[in-house]
Amino acid sequence: MATTVTGTGRVTVLPLLHMWPDRWCVLAYTSTGELGDTAVVGYVPVPGIPDVSLMDVAARHEPQRLYGSNAEGFADACWLICTGWSGRGMPKPGTLELRSAAWSLKPDRSLDLAKTMYGYDRLHVGQFALDDEELMRQAQNVLGLARA
Repeated sequence: MATTVTGTGRVTVLPLLHMWPDRWCVLAYTSTGELGDTAVVGYVPVPGIPDVSLMDVAARHEPQRLYGSNAEGFADACWLICTGWSGRGMPKPGTLELRSAAWSLKPDRSLDLAKTMYGYDRLHVGQFALDDEELMRQAQNVLGLARA
């Protein structure tokens, strides 16, 4: 697996309450690939907030009840893609929408989907960063905006 995946494009950054009632993280969603057919979902590291395994977050939601088999992490991947896709379509308070931004992802996992879901055939998931320092600060502050 590549040590870093990079790209430039539309990025959606949103607050995610991943464990009720008070465990939050910042989730970033974008795409890459020749035809934009690879989803990229990552957590943005925020000082003072522990890193999170997004695949574990997805698994806790039991996505196989909706997507069927979780072989090879398929249902977990679909849940993560749906969360990013939905967050873009119906933004929460505090969501940061960037029309074009350079980004990088340190993947925890990359997987091919068993079938096309939400327009994607593949997913990279891991730790996400925006190349621009000011945009990165804005992304890290999404939690402050969402909980204000």
